[in-house]
This record gives sequence, structure tokens and C-alpha cells, in this order.
Amino acid sequence: MSTAKSNRGSARTSAIAASHPVLVCGGAGFLGAHLCAQLLTRGERVICVDNFCTSTESALAELRTEPGFMLLRRDVAALQEEEIGPVRAIYNLACAASPVHYQRSPLDTLFSSVRGMDNLLRIARRCQARIFQASTSEIYGHPTMHPQTETYWGYVNPIGPRSCYDEGKRCAETLCFIYKELHGVSVRVARIFNTYGPGMHLEDGRVVINFIMQALAGKPLTVYGDGTQTRSFCYVDDMIDGILRLMDGGEECCGPVNLGNPAEIRVRELAERVIRLTGSHSKILVSPLPVDDPPRRRPDISLAMRALGWRPRTDLETGLKLTIRDVELRLPSGGRSWPELADEPAIGARKLAVGTSAP
Repeated sequence: MSTAKSNRGSARTSAIAASHPVLVCGGAGFLGAHLCAQLLTRGERVICVDNFCTSTESALAELRTEPGFMLLRRDVAALQEEEIGPVRAIYNLACAASPVHYQRSPLDTLFSSVRGMDNLLRIARRCQARIFQASTSEIYGHPTMHPQTETYWGYVNPIGPRSCYDEGKRCAETLCFIYKELHGVSVRVARIFNTYGPGMHLEDGRVVINFIMQALAGKPLTVYGDGTQTRSFCYVDDMIDGILRLMDGGEECCGPVNLGNPAEIRVRELAERVIRLTGSHSKILVSPLPVDDPPRRRPDISLAMRALGWRPRTDLETGLKLTIRDVELRLPSGGRSWPELADEPAIGARKLAVGTSAP
């Protein structure tokens, strides 16, 4: 080992030892695993908490060999402060985000947002830790404003099949700002729009991974409704960058802040693009539109640009190619997790797959 490399390793070890760890709840999920990897790269000690209701430990296989990484199998609502000790920051990403998953267990979905958020805010208060809440564009429901700004209150069905997620996330935001006002807890809230990239669970159930899996298998791509509904897709590296900028920023911008890519695309056009990029001969199959499926999604990111100096840098074509490559590499081996593919040049230059975004 060279002296320079040894010095870097010593400096990182010293930095890890010198500070309280960071808690990442839902850390085995898609965004959570990428976030844990990036925090470790920055020299943080990371405590990852997950109940693995929609994720697997294999997603963390390489991270578990990293110094300063600890994994706890717990539900966030039942997590005890004594299990983790003092922490300096908390990231809450603990909730199933795919309709396929969260509608299977609506009570668990609702309570993970409400009881889980309350429990983590109590821990943050006692530890005097800053806390991040991964909120969602679903806060806006069936929007009457387009694009959606943070000042828009939303138009949500409180008793529909998506309400366990939508209303749970809305209540979690309310809890954050109650704790901020009553107890001075330093909160950060991001409303996350559709995010995709390497490492998505192959049975995630959301549109990008569904289309890629169907196209690679030569099966018809399922488009709901007439396919004219729109979505805006943000590459995972860009999203992690936005989350960290929000968490690192001052109290003048605590949120809610929209994080997403304002480039809007029709779902049918997305299907056609995936077919082209995979070289598939798949056709498009039209199915009835699910209940309460929002017709349009596009974030107004003016606040994030102004307050955080953030905007997404990875275009959809580039991001889809990287995601398709990742899925292709995982399929023949029976589903390797993204950390195992971290050294693939097509995925990214940095270890643990949080690669440099395309300009």
C-alpha cells in the first residue's frame, strides 16, 4: 500500500471515529442503498435500519463489508434509541413506494409513515439530530396545477386505494413541522418525484423497471389507459445529490422541496423508447387505467435550483441505457444486487455504484 493511500485510509478512519453515526431508515431499499453507499463514501458511519418488507439483505452485500456500516432489522415504529445510541442525522426513507407493494398491506404502509415518523422525530429531538423525510409527489394527488409547486396543497382522495400512501406521507409532513415548531427539531422534507436507475428491484412494480423487464423478455409492454398520462423521471445519482444538498443546507430551506426531473414524457413514449433501447420486438398492450392514477406529473424545481443550487444532470436516454445495462447484467445470474455490479464500467466509476452523473 502506498503512503498516500495509507494516509487517506487513516484520515477516513479518523473522520468515522470522530463523529456520531448517521441513521438511514429504509436503507436497504432502492434509494436507501444508494444513499448509504454515498454516505460511506463521504466518510460517515452509517446505521442502516430496514424491516425488509420490500427489500432484501443482498442489496447491502458489499456495504456490509465497509468499515463504519451497521445493519439492524427493525421496523421504524419499534426502533429504540438504546439500540442505536446518539446519532447526528436521521434519513427516513422507510415506506414502500411502489403501488404494487404498498397496496398489499395498506395498514402497514400508513403506520410506517405516521407511527414511524413520530418515533424517529422523538429520537431526533432527544439526540438533537437533523432529520430528513422522504416525502413524495403523491402529496399532490390528482393535480389541478401543472407543473406542481410546493405551495400547491394537492387534490387527494382520502379513501381511495392509494390513500394509505398518499395520506400517510401527508401526515408525516405535518408531524415534521409540528416537531419543528413545538420542539425546535431541525427537519428537512423533500417531495420526491419518480426516480429510477441501477439497483431497482426487478419486481419493483413501477413503470421504468416494468417496461425494461418486459422488453428484455420479449413480452408486451403494459401501458395503462391510452398512455397519454405523463411522468417525469429523475436518475438516482441526481436524486441522491439533491437529498444530500438539502440535508447539508441551512435552516432557511427546510422544505418541503420538490426533487425531480422537470422533463415530462408520455408513458406510451417511454414504452416506445425502452423498446428501441433494448432492441426488443415487443408490442404495446393497453390495459384499463388504475383507480386514482394521476394524469400528469411534473415538478416545478425552481426552489431547489434557487436554494440548493440543484438540478438533475442526467438525461433520460443516458439514464435508461445505464438502467437497462444493469438489469441485463443481473438477469443471467439470477438477480445480483447493485453493489455486486459496482465495478462495471457501464454502471459508474465510483465504487458502490453511485456513479458520476452525465452532464
